[in-house]
Amino acid sequence: MRSDTTIRERVMRDIKRTGVLPCIKLHEKADWIAYAQAMYDGGARAVEVTMTTPGALEAIEAISSHFHGEMHVAAGTVLDGATAREVLLHGGEILVNPCIVEEVIDVANRYQAACFSGAMTATECFTAMRLGATAVKIFPGALGGAKYMTNLKMVFPEVDLIPSGGVNEENAAEFIRCGACAVSGARTFMNHEKIREEGLGWITRQVARFIAIIAEAKKDLPDIP
Repeated sequence: MRSDTTIRERVMRDIKRTGVLPCIKLHEKADWIAYAQAMYDGGARAVEVTMTTPGALEAIEAISSHFHGEMHVAAGTVLDGATAREVLLHGGEILVNPCIVEEVIDVANRYQAACFSGAMTATECFTAMRLGATAVKIFPGALGGAKYMTNLKMVFPEVDLIPSGGVNEENAAEFIRCGACAVSGARTFMNHEKIREEGLGWITRQVARFIAIIAEAKKDLPDIP
C-alpha cells in the first residue's frame, strides 16, 4: 500500500511524537538488535547508531531489517557523502552529524532521506536550513543551555531543533519548553555501568522515563517571544 507521507515526514512525525532519538554507541561489536529492542520497548521509534561504532553499517542494516519499518534507523557522525550513501544503501533513513557537511545534506536531499545537521551558532543554523537539512542538531546542547533554544526559535521559528550532548533528566523538560522538538544523546541512554548492573532493561526504563518527562513538558508549552 502506498504511503501518502514521505520518509522525512514519517521520521519527524515519530520523533516529535516520542520526543527522543536515543543513540547506540559501542566500542566493540555486540548484539545491536538487543540494544535497539530495549529502546523500542521503552517507546522510541527511532534509534541512532554512530559511525564510530565497529560494524556500524552492519548494525544499521540488521536493525532496519529486524524492525521492518517500525523503527527509523539513523547513522550518527556521518562526515562525508560516500558514507552517507552507504548508510542509505544499508537501510538507514536518517543522516546525523555534529557539524554542517554540505555533501551529506546533498545526499540526503538527493535520496529523500532525513538529515539532522549539526550546528551551534545562528549562522550555522541558517546555513543548515538553507542547504535543506530536515532538522538542526544543536551540538553540544549543554554549551548554550536550554534557553539558547528559545533564542534560536525567536529568529528561526520554522526550524526543528534537536539538542544533543549534555541533555539529562534534570534539563530535558526545559529544553522542550524552550523550543526543542526532541532530545538526543548517547550517554543519556547508554550508561554502561548501569547496564552492567541492571541489564538492558535499564535502557528501556531510561527511554520510557524521558518520553514521559517530555510528554509532560509538552502539555502546556509557553509561547516563544
